[in-house]
Amino acid sequence: MTAPVALFVYNRADNTKRTLEALLANTLAKDTALYVFSDGGKDEKSWKQVMEVRALLHQVKDETEQKGLLKSMTLIERPENIYLERNITEGIAQVFETHDRIIVLEDDICTSPYYLQYMNQAFDLYANVPRVMHVAGFTNLSLPVFPKGSQPSTDASSSSGPQYPFYFTPHMSGWGWGTWRDRWQQHFVHYKTREEALRGLTASDLDALQYGGVFPCLKSLDKRPIPWDICWEIAIYKANGLCLTPAHTLVRNIGLQRGTHFRAFSILQRFEFDREPLQQPLSLTRIENPQKDPRVEALFAEAIRDWGIRYTPLGKIIRFLYKKCCSSTAS
Repeated sequence: MTAPVALFVYNRADNTKRTLEALLANTLAKDTALYVFSDGGKDEKSWKQVMEVRALLHQVKDETEQKGLLKSMTLIERPENIYLERNITEGIAQVFETHDRIIVLEDDICTSPYYLQYMNQAFDLYANVPRVMHVAGFTNLSLPVFPKGSQPSTDASSSSGPQYPFYFTPHMSGWGWGTWRDRWQQHFVHYKTREEALRGLTASDLDALQYGGVFPCLKSLDKRPIPWDICWEIAIYKANGLCLTPAHTLVRNIGLQRGTHFRAFSILQRFEFDREPLQQPLSLTRIENPQKDPRVEALFAEAIRDWGIRYTPLGKIIRFLYKKCCSSTAS
């Protein structure tokens, strides 16, 4: 059975349009049920933007029904703003009332034409491997990808990482991901405080979660509400779980310049991981005893340094001045 897609949108009609266009271009789109959860506005300006998004959604729904572009498309329009975290966690819970697996997209995630094919293959292959808790469509890395039918190398001496088209890691990516109902319902907790989230973890655990400090993800625990993704990251770590991840990304985040949790300014910086999605099928196999690979973990630690941001010459100057100013203020 093809997994349903839950798409979470707010007030970005242009991004939502591009995300839907990419999704509809997938090879398995016609077999896929789509649920779209549209959050309400916060004020008059945002409500106007929300209504533009909803007009687009109704237009796409009519078109998909007329042309059979999807198996089905269901719109859930929130009457008020419940914020990203509740929209996602409550939306996932709703989909899991009738499905045992889910693919989660936000309104700025453009997918490869083979993304749904990859996700569904992963779900089928690892449905009975409970340690695999999460399937990612995005990776910060760009490792060798082998065409279908080729034999991947398992040469442990390779410094570039495993010669497979996919790998396993305890780190989850929230850009175009999926999971199974049993894993989510058993392990996910939407923590309310830092203390609750970190209960039972040692200093060594905290260091491992943050890759020795280069990935300061635990700072998200100071936000209110706490973002859902750090809660899921911690849940996977506590359960000794793994995330199946492609060697090259199958999605691209087109909303980095204006997102709820992440903003960037292209004149000052770029994201090293901002790559075109893979434009070929990614062949998966079942690994009976999946494990993380120390080489991949080392590569990821380097790739995520400074959140994967690489600064332009102007950005380096401004960053230097900013740090110097902060240092003077602190002293």
